[in-house]
Amino acid sequence: MRILHTSDWHIGRTFHGSSTVDALAEVLDALVAQVREKAVDVVIVAGDVFDSATPSGAAYTLLSDTLLALHETGARVIVTSGNHDSAARLGFQARLLRDGIHVLTDPLAIGTPVTVTDADGPVHFYGIPYLEPAIVRQHFPEVPLRTQAQTMAHAMQLVREAMAANPGRSVAIAHCFAAGVEATAGLEREVRQGGLDMVPLDVFDGPDYVALGHIHGRQRLSERVRYAGAPLHYSFGEQDKPRGSWLIDLGPEGLTNVEWLALPVPRRLVTLTGTLDEILSADNVEQHSAHWVCAIYTDAVPQIEPMRRLRERYPYCAMVQHQPAVGEEPGSRTYSQRLRAAVTDTERIEAFLEHVRAGQGPTERERELIREVLDDRVRSEALV
Repeated sequence: MRILHTSDWHIGRTFHGSSTVDALAEVLDALVAQVREKAVDVVIVAGDVFDSATPSGAAYTLLSDTLLALHETGARVIVTSGNHDSAARLGFQARLLRDGIHVLTDPLAIGTPVTVTDADGPVHFYGIPYLEPAIVRQHFPEVPLRTQAQTMAHAMQLVREAMAANPGRSVAIAHCFAAGVEATAGLEREVRQGGLDMVPLDVFDGPDYVALGHIHGRQRLSERVRYAGAPLHYSFGEQDKPRGSWLIDLGPEGLTNVEWLALPVPRRLVTLTGTLDEILSADNVEQHSAHWVCAIYTDAVPQIEPMRRLRERYPYCAMVQHQPAVGEEPGSRTYSQRLRAAVTDTERIEAFLEHVRAGQGPTERERELIREVLDDRVRSEALV
């Protein structure tokens, strides 16, 4: 049996204020084409189908169009809910969906598989929706569920019990943060290392394959436990991460092959670092004018209207940051110390400029202007 593992579509998410719906539609069209070309039997979407618990009409339209297109390839589709989804909204039409499309959002149905049969026998798919301990513990009062690790461990125990009662090959689908993920994998925007409720890898023992969602970067935790990541780049921190999905082959005895299928990137993301003039150089513009750009300019002082100047050359400049290359040397006086030591108004102004310009004081021309302004003030006060 051939399975395509994808996740984290985040339909409806914006990128620095710009809609991603059209770009995602282009990528999902390519995914549907891959499903058709590779003769995929089952497509798994491991959570975070929507980016919001209250999706827009356009988001529902894109999901419906994509599910219909996948169904028309002849593949079965199995969708689970993630932490961004409203399980109720995602699953409200589950009973109305045509044969071959399954939306699994009910924690009480974890042990009830979707079974797909091929020439080698049945394959049982166990969908585990995103499980928030505070919400789902009411369904399992006999089990202490205070952390997601405990909750996922209980869910996987339900899966293993169901596997014992349903002989055959098996696939589990879950949405969580599993131990062993690289720190640079492309974590979700609200996920941070340190104090994070991680699920130990051995919790996923049992099934022939475990399709995970929640991490936006491709990850191989073991041969049989993987993240597919998101199909689009949703932040500049993800810009170098490949986009795609896993193509899984199950033989009579279980997992036989795993292949990465790359997806197109509609608009590349780049981070350009240097002085503002360097970033605006002809060579840079020629290479990156069609890309999403994060500009980090290193001029010692803030530049006037940097975003306006950048967008004249880079229409898709999304971010601009000022990170001066020259900073105050260790041991240098603080602003308050310099201010207390200043005797004249000129020295106070110079201390202020050094403070706001990363240690760079006034230029000679600026000193002339400061003297002129102060002299004018003195003459005005003398006439009063």
